[in-house]
Amino acid sequence: MAARPSWRCRVCGAAWPCSPARLSLLGEYREDRVALLVYLATLFCEAAGDLAGHDRLSDRFITWARAR
Repeated sequence: MAARPSWRCRVCGAAWPCSPARLSLLGEYREDRVALLVYLATLFCEAAGDLAGHDRLSDRFITWARAR
């Protein structure tokens, strides 16, 4: 999970969700992509307040998780 308000990974320090966090989330929600997207959208809204002025937050939080 992310350390707030920086939204950096508590394990590796990278911008959350980092690659290991993404893989973990995809595994956890493998049967329900919609639930994953709802969860990420909720976190995106919370992060938007903490990270005001940062570009591409939607890519960081949501776009990567859409089905391909």
